[in-house]
Amino acid sequence: MESINLEQIDQLEILTLQDNYIDLASQDGNEMVQRAMPLKGMAFANSITAEHGFSTMVSADRKGCRNTMLFDFGFSPTGASENAKKLGVDFSSVEMLALSHGHIDHSGGFETMVKNIDKKGLPMVAHPSAFKENRVIKITEEFKITMPMLSKETIKKINVDLIEAQGPYPIFGGKICFLGEIPKTNNFEKGSVFFYYQENEQEKWDPMDDDTALIAHLRGKGLIVLSGCAHSGIANTVKYAQEITGIDKVHAIMGGFHLTGPEFSPIIETTVNALKDINPDFIIPTHCTGRNAMMRIQKEMPEQYLLNMAGTRMVFKA
Repeated sequence: MESINLEQIDQLEILTLQDNYIDLASQDGNEMVQRAMPLKGMAFANSITAEHGFSTMVSADRKGCRNTMLFDFGFSPTGASENAKKLGVDFSSVEMLALSHGHIDHSGGFETMVKNIDKKGLPMVAHPSAFKENRVIKITEEFKITMPMLSKETIKKINVDLIEAQGPYPIFGGKICFLGEIPKTNNFEKGSVFFYYQENEQEKWDPMDDDTALIAHLRGKGLIVLSGCAHSGIANTVKYAQEITGIDKVHAIMGGFHLTGPEFSPIIETTVNALKDINPDFIIPTHCTGRNAMMRIQKEMPEQYLLNMAGTRMVFKA
């Protein structure tokens, strides 16, 4: 198994530009969990939009040097970028892009976001399988839901330099790492039986081998794992991060855990038990984790659970 060296960083900020939930009146922010303010001047007039999608701006600080990237781009063409405007985000600092996997709820806002950044030759890392064609959710042979995809042609058209990485790919000199393909090693996180794609006119089950995450090493506190949907399983994802870095301590696990809906209800308990065994300092389920799984995580890990929303900035300090 390939090993990587992660630089220890002093701070990691994750600003959520799109998530499935928003509550602008929660008043539960603090130094670490910074909520969006619904204000224009002193008027309650600035709402953040929730969608079934995920997009984050990730900033890593080390020895006074900050690097910033985008991880995923949200569902609709303008949802995440409009939230960014309402949050006053300065896109000029963005140096890098990464795509967790090829589904539209993570890539739909790609073109608008890149146009707002307005930099030619911006690099983007993605697994080669993120560009599989003719992906569908097959409920029955007669009922198949197509999945609009981000194409390599679109990426090239808007002057983004695509980096295809099947394995771990260091970003910003190793401050952050794109995990690449995540092995499905446990006996309960096997992916969805409903995902298919076509190859050479043949329909095949889609193992979602493009599914991946970002990781960072916060000095003195351990790994931070940021998943998109965790189609390979969030426990598998964290285990793989631990194995390739040699770092056992996990500070935070954040992202979509894909435990929503009846297909994944049977593994909620097993997954939560696996997360308890990992014992991170913080657990932050988002997006496709699902209400039932979120409530179970909060019940079983109340001191570690943090609620995420669209517009929330998580600040992890060494």
